[in-house]
Amino acid sequence: MSTATSELAQQLVVFSLGAEEYALPITQVQEIIRYTEPRAVASDAPWIKGVISLRGKIVPVADLASRLGLGAELAANAKIVIVETGGGTAGVIVDEVEEVVTVDASNLDAVPAAGTDFIDAIAKIDDRLVVLLNPEGIFSGFVFAA
Repeated sequence: MSTATSELAQQLVVFSLGAEEYALPITQVQEIIRYTEPRAVASDAPWIKGVISLRGKIVPVADLASRLGLGAELAANAKIVIVETGGGTAGVIVDEVEEVVTVDASNLDAVPAAGTDFIDAIAKIDDRLVVLLNPEGIFSGFVFAA
């Protein structure tokens, strides 16, 4: 029975943007680094802040607050979460990484009428509601350089 439960459980990296909490599946998080100012590049996507060099590899960095329509100020202790998507590796700027939690599938609810590709579910963690984001959806329509 514990095997079936563990198969349905999902580990999430929980982080904050302003006063709200969000999460990404740990299976798609490569690493978390201190914020460094991305080098600005021309982009059709206004939420792309620029690029950074991560061990010699050029990685696009997205302003996640801007992508979600939050328009938050950059936090003093901001981090960049490096995620793997089907299109490639990218970074998202977050205010603070809070914890890694294991959430049972029964604590993940569909989002009614969200109408957005980048929200997978709402995770109920203790008495908190955490928005589970989909990295594929965050970067949908963005073309990664080959």
